[in-house]
Amino acid sequence: MKEVVIHTDGACRGNPGPGGWGVQMQYQGNIKTLKGAEAETTNNRMEITAAIRALTALKQPCRVALYTDSKYVRQGMTEWLPNWKQRNWRTADKKPVKNADLWRELEAATHRHEVEWHWVKGHSGDPGNEAADQLANEAIDEMLLTQAM
Repeated sequence: MKEVVIHTDGACRGNPGPGGWGVQMQYQGNIKTLKGAEAETTNNRMEITAAIRALTALKQPCRVALYTDSKYVRQGMTEWLPNWKQRNWRTADKKPVKNADLWRELEAATHRHEVEWHWVKGHSGDPGNEAADQLANEAIDEMLLTQAM
């Protein structure tokens, strides 16, 4: 099984506001990047979207080390998800889970892979995280430039 290292990040200007996501994927010394943006979204939605886009871009089942600076994404996948599902997508205090549409999509994207979720401190010099952050912000800039034309 191929082993891939993935760094993901989301960014938002205003929360909600224009947002972007970025992905840096590494396999055997090769780097592939992905990015995208949405006009009106939240930072958390962009963080989850980055992970979804990364995992769905893999063409075959892989062993994935996924690094995110979002504790929300890491804890969502490693701690909270089973309870949300058990409670029919409700939180412990019976409220609907925020971003449930994306959590379902992310969970589905993990099924064919072996994913290890890692947290890295954002904006602390981690090269993969910095690259993903730059891609997310480039995506916002490109979207805003296109809208302004």
